[in-house]
This record gives sequence, structure tokens and C-alpha cells, in this order.
Amino acid sequence: MNYKQILQDIHKEVSALKNTSEVANYIPELAKVNKDQFGIYLNNINGENFEAGDADVTFSIQSISKVFSLAMAFGSQGDTLWERMDVEPSGNPFNYLSLLEREKGIPRNPLINSGAIVVTDCLVSSLKNPKEDFLQFVRDLANDQTIDYDYEVAASEKDTGFRNYAIANLLKSFDNLHNPIEEVLDFYFHQCSIAMNCKQLSNAFFAFANRGVCMQNNTCIKPKQAKRINAIMLTCGFYDEAGEFAFEVGLPGKSGVGGGIVALLPNQYVITTWSPGLNEKGNSYYGMQALERFTTQTNSSIF
Repeated sequence: MNYKQILQDIHKEVSALKNTSEVANYIPELAKVNKDQFGIYLNNINGENFEAGDADVTFSIQSISKVFSLAMAFGSQGDTLWERMDVEPSGNPFNYLSLLEREKGIPRNPLINSGAIVVTDCLVSSLKNPKEDFLQFVRDLANDQTIDYDYEVAASEKDTGFRNYAIANLLKSFDNLHNPIEEVLDFYFHQCSIAMNCKQLSNAFFAFANRGVCMQNNTCIKPKQAKRINAIMLTCGFYDEAGEFAFEVGLPGKSGVGGGIVALLPNQYVITTWSPGLNEKGNSYYGMQALERFTTQTNSSIF
């Protein structure tokens, strides 16, 4: 299959669409990004890799980082992690509060903000140097030691993250946050601020498509844990648009309000798109269009 031509054709076709999207302007640093930038990178598990457009431009991965923190916590704590959160789709926006209160401080899943903050709390409890250890984990997954936090984005998130402070306080009131709120959220904001490009993200997700074995040929997570994380991505990776993504694209994946989307077909490939303009659900408009076209043209969804 001529993946190079397919990616180039999709990039050209999607770029020609009227871009009615908006950047995530509630985080000041993200509001500065040109919404028309658009990149795609395909990492084939056992073949060549291909790219199109702005695949080498770094961006804030935002909520895509929740997959990495989940993998790290799941790897160290095993199934005891699920005593503090569920694995069900929320059907609500990523920063929704009322569902958390109704369900007595147990987040619906680890890929909404409340669940990811609990995962972060678990890592604060278990890691000696959480920010340093987490960054090294991501670097090792991607086999790239140049990956780093964007400290300006982290500061911007901290200055404007009022709803996340509300979520953390609500979790604390139900005794589902064991460490100081400021410490947990500082680490959480740094996770979201990691800057990567499409290639680096595809490489970092290689292990989830390869039964837990990363780019360095090391087992970073157990195969059964990779399987379960992929299942959570399929059902919960796009908040209240998860069903639409499964319907249109048909792959496990994760989005972020920085405009990135990573999706994968187990044992076959990882594909990453980035375009910072978001649709009304908070997912990349160009990215969603591109991934639907890719799985349709390659006949390569999981369904």
C-alpha cells in the first residue's frame, strides 16, 4: 500500500476544507498557535514510516499525556488502581464536575480530568521525583531524550486552571486525593505541558500497538495492560465524542486540546495528527477529518 501517497493526498484534501475551528483560547499560551498548521505521521510497526505537512513542529500534547501517566501508574500499581476510579465512558466534557459529585468522588475513567488527577496523585505517592521520573518515562517510550516540558504552557495552565482546582478539591473532600492539592496539580499541569511533534508522539505510542514493547525493544508495560489501556482509549479517549470517533475512525486513540490526536491499530501502526483548531467537542477538526479518511482508504480500523 502506498502510504506516502495516501498521507499526502489526505493532507492536501483536508487542508482545503474551510477551517471553522477554534484554538483552545482558555489556556493563553495555546491561543497563540496558528490553527491552520497541520501534520501527520505514520509509524508502521514492521515497516517504513511516513509523514505529511507539519509533522516536525512541536506542540503541547495536553490530555494525550494522560495515557502515559496511566501506563506508568498501572504498571507500578496493577489492578489496585481501579479501586480509586472506574473504566466507563463519561459521556460528558473532560472537565465536568457534577458527575464526580454524584458518584462520590470516584472518577468515571482515567482519561477525564478527574481520573487523570487521581492517577497523578498515585504517582506523587509512589515516585521519588515525579516530574523528572515521568518525563524520563516518556523519553524512554519514544526513544528520544530531547523531549521536555514547555514551562510557559505549564505556568499558563496553573494560572488559569480554576476548574481543575475545583475538581481536586472535590476529590479531596471524598478522600480520593491523598497528597496536597498544589503538589498534585503542579505535576498534572507539567504532564499536560509536554511538547512533542507528530513523529515523537507516534514513537511514544509504539508500545501500546506492540504489546507493551517500546521503540528500544524493552517491555515498558505488560501486554495485558497495553490491551486494557487500548480499550480505555477506544471507549473514553475523546470525552463526549468517543462514540463518534469509534464510529468514524474505528481505532483506539487519544486527543488533546493542543490539537494532537494519536490513534493505533494493534500490531500494525500508530498514526498521529496535529492541527490546533478544535471542533465544538474540543478535538482537532482537521485531525478527525484526516483519520476518518485514512482508515476508510486503507480499510484498517479494528472493526
